[in-house]
Amino acid sequence: MTTNIEARDHAERVAVFRHALIGGLATRDGLSHGELAQSLRRIAEETHRPPESDRTRCYSVPTLERWLYAYKKNGLEGLRPMGRSDRGRGRELSPELRELLLDIRREHPTASVPLILMTLAADGRLDAGKVSAATIRRVYREAGLHRLAAHKQVQGSTTRLRWQSLRPDALWHGDVCHGPTLTVGDRRMPMRVHALLDDHARYVVALRVVSTEREQDMLDLFVAALRTHGKPDTLYLDNGSTYRGDMLRLLCGRLGISLLHARPYDPEARGKMERFWLTMRRQVLDYCTGLASLHDVQVRLHAWLDTQYHRAPHGGLMGKTPTSVYLPEAREIERVEEPALEKALVVTETRKVRGDTTISIEGRSFELDRGWLAGRTINVSWSVLGDPSSPWAEYEGKRYELHLVDPERNSARKRAPRNDHAVKKPGPPVAFDPPKAVLDRAVGRRSLKDTDE
Repeated sequence: MTTNIEARDHAERVAVFRHALIGGLATRDGLSHGELAQSLRRIAEETHRPPESDRTRCYSVPTLERWLYAYKKNGLEGLRPMGRSDRGRGRELSPELRELLLDIRREHPTASVPLILMTLAADGRLDAGKVSAATIRRVYREAGLHRLAAHKQVQGSTTRLRWQSLRPDALWHGDVCHGPTLTVGDRRMPMRVHALLDDHARYVVALRVVSTEREQDMLDLFVAALRTHGKPDTLYLDNGSTYRGDMLRLLCGRLGISLLHARPYDPEARGKMERFWLTMRRQVLDYCTGLASLHDVQVRLHAWLDTQYHRAPHGGLMGKTPTSVYLPEAREIERVEEPALEKALVVTETRKVRGDTTISIEGRSFELDRGWLAGRTINVSWSVLGDPSSPWAEYEGKRYELHLVDPERNSARKRAPRNDHAVKKPGPPVAFDPPKAVLDRAVGRRSLKDTDE
């Protein structure tokens, strides 16, 4: 295999060019002063094209002679052009003006160089056109004072470092990607790809394609990942309002999972997820515009994950594949049992029972078999795992079952008494006559209590 050898930089290219002019003289010993001068004059009469120049030129005898002795003393290094000692320092800037410019950049790191120059010229501290913007930028580069974007100026900013979690399932990233809009018949359908990515292995633990961007979508995806892979230590989501609702926070709190949100306007903090989205777009998503349904897109994305992405060597994993790093034997899997998951997803809300003993839950009508609860305010609970078909009610510490309203069945059903205590009990009638009790007391008759005694 042949490897091309190239000069390290422009200075070395210039040194090689100068050596080509005087190198032959440097190797000839025993030249008299007259012979050397004649050889230098002959070279000086010729035209030469220096590196990275579009014109030819001649070099004087003194210049060639200086190069010759520099080469004899220091070799090729002596032929490298010397840079200016004040390069990048703006020779036309006074020390006071230089310090002022540096102070401005330190206190206002988001201000652009043109804005700084315009402001100094407007308040009379700098003559317009005296200093170029390029000079100011060189001064800032020399001092290591780079401009910050406005949305990145945060108090106590620190250097950004490449990092990853110490082990699989220590941290999952969650985010949504906006895909191309599909045309299904005469209707346009938006595409939203929700995914969860393990930080340590870069393994996609769950992915789903839907047309909406809701907290419920991420909740369903997270539950599917919990059932398949166990639970992570931390869930790291975007800062959008979609992922700041009560359901995700409640689920994570009940399962002992830390929930973190990215800092606003800081996409670099989501670098691993953004890199995955970029790879997915370039290799699959950009070619899915002609498909007929979201299901077709999801099938292709899952096939790509299983056969390509998870099996491809990853630079961030030192050449390992996400599948090899996320092997079950390489992880300490903490399973979430279904009863615990269902309990963690119980939602409790307050409802007022209608006069017909019905209440509404997510657009569906349920009824109670306790007529005396009509008009009362109760707590209604159900699990958000799937369809809430088995809700229950709680009132004063007691639990009452709810069932879907069946109007046709109710039309032939015997009406139960509204108050359970009003049901006729067998046995003799109870003596209860308020007017007679008042009359007996007024005329001095013996009361029932005295009669019983």
